[in-house]
Amino acid sequence: MSRIVIVYHSGYGHTKKLAEAVHAGAQGAGADAALIAAGDVGDAQWAELDAADAIVFGAPTYMGGPSADFKKFADATSKAWFTQKWKDKIAAGFTNSATMNGDKFSTIQYFVTLAMQHSMIWAGTGMMPSNTKAATRNDLNYVGGFTGLLAQSPADASPDEAPPAGDLETAKAFGARIAAVTARWTGEARAS
Repeated sequence: MSRIVIVYHSGYGHTKKLAEAVHAGAQGAGADAALIAAGDVGDAQWAELDAADAIVFGAPTYMGGPSADFKKFADATSKAWFTQKWKDKIAAGFTNSATMNGDKFSTIQYFVTLAMQHSMIWAGTGMMPSNTKAATRNDLNYVGGFTGLLAQSPADASPDEAPPAGDLETAKAFGARIAAVTARWTGEARAS
């Protein structure tokens, strides 16, 4: 069974809700998945990250990039980087912001760069966007992420109200995708 760790920061609870949906999707697809809040990483959590087959990064997009609390976690990964502990693990990422764009892709690019620094293997969403006239806000991948999962929570919406159901379903599908990619990757790696 593949082991997936979702490490995230959530400022107001919206990104935590998204992380929980990614977690549910990964578990529903048969992975052993865990959630770690970026601010709660101690020795046990570092060991869990080092033992994972896949690590999914998540943070809200604040001012055109990942939150400072996530960046603090990322900077602390330099010990794992120095010894390449995460080399060849699957990596993926997700973000949430108040606007439909909000420069979310800058956050995803940051996650990709972090993963490449660690010599990880990046997995995107594997989903087509909902981009027809008939599309509704609750369709899968309405925000249209390919490289990573994108979600939107209005600035005046509580975590009880947002992200919307379609974004949460997209997050579950993304979690299932990461589980499938990881199982395939680890299965091929064990066979060789």
